[in-house]
Amino acid sequence: MGQHPDRYTSVVDVCVMLRRADGWALFSERANTGFSDGLLGIPGGRLEAGESLTAGAARELAEEVGVQVDPDSLTFVHVAHHYGEEWGARLGFFFEADAWKGEPVNREPDLCAGLHWVDLADLPDKTIPYVANVLTEIRAGKTLSLHGW
Repeated sequence: MGQHPDRYTSVVDVCVMLRRADGWALFSERANTGFSDGLLGIPGGRLEAGESLTAGAARELAEEVGVQVDPDSLTFVHVAHHYGEEWGARLGFFFEADAWKGEPVNREPDLCAGLHWVDLADLPDKTIPYVANVLTEIRAGKTLSLHGW
């Protein structure tokens, strides 16, 4: 078998909206990352080798905000195919969780300036544009979006 240098590859991100009964979701304020610092996004990060999408999403929640979720309880809500000059192509898989164990806390104070509960129907101006776009698509009932192509 030969190599296929033109085969498509992508970073895979997994993100989870923790949603309270009132519909508000947990956001984190980025800091010291070099990407969208000072802006708000939802917990998430890169999928690691050997992880399923839902296991990776649950791991990211535990690492970033200290809550435990059953990977099987996560609800898939969206996939975004994103492209940016500075980071290339990414696939972002978005999930929701409405039940978890523990209280959310900032477990990465070196990368996060704080946690905030946000009304998804009234996103703050300082929401990461990519995340705001995805959340708008989710509210419109869409499960796929393209961003930056």
